[in-house]
Amino acid sequence: MSKQEVIVYTSNSCAYCDQVKLFLTEHGIEFEERNASIHKEYFNQLKEKKIYATPATFINGQLVLGFQVKKLIKLLELQE
Repeated sequence: MSKQEVIVYTSNSCAYCDQVKLFLTEHGIEFEERNASIHKEYFNQLKEKKIYATPATFINGQLVLGFQVKKLIKLLELQE
């Protein structure tokens, strides 16, 4: 498995954000968290992409919106 670039846009009090982060951590996947509630810059990055919800996870540039386990597994090339 090659190194993945994983960026997770989160917001405060977001249960699905916590689930995505836990999933990635449990599978040993390194990721960068960008909290859009705290940093206006990250909010604006999402807005430019016309994304108005979190979690928004980018895996090598491909978007996974929400907590979609099967899509995460596929894009991360994990075993189910």
